[in-house]
Amino acid sequence: MMSKGRYRLIRKEERAKGNKASGLELEVEDAYTSKVRPVATLSGGESFMAALSMALGLSDVVQAYAGGIKLDTLFIDEGFGSLDQDSLDLAVRTLMDLQSAGRMIGVISHVSEMKEQIGTRIDINKNAMGSEIAIVMP
Repeated sequence: MMSKGRYRLIRKEERAKGNKASGLELEVEDAYTSKVRPVATLSGGESFMAALSMALGLSDVVQAYAGGIKLDTLFIDEGFGSLDQDSLDLAVRTLMDLQSAGRMIGVISHVSEMKEQIGTRIDINKNAMGSEIAIVMP
């Protein structure tokens, strides 16, 4: 969903050469090119979206296997600055959907477009005397 169907992360099946540990490597299946390639070929924004997708998916898996443990809080530190406007909008929309479903989402970001889209937030502003905190609510 985060890549609008373009990318799918898949586990690399082949073993690494020599004594190198293997088994948890991921590759990217690109629906635009119909090719599988290393995750290292993703751009900064694509890597951030992949990492965010994995974090969201992992929290779902942990909840499913943890016998009733609910992971209802998610904190994301930076990364949004590497996204183009469409990807930023999609990421924010996804996080807002998660919030609507009952999760608390905490975002640490310096991206002003991100700040404009978040209703309730804590702004930290630096000045000559130190830092000030402002709670902003819609």
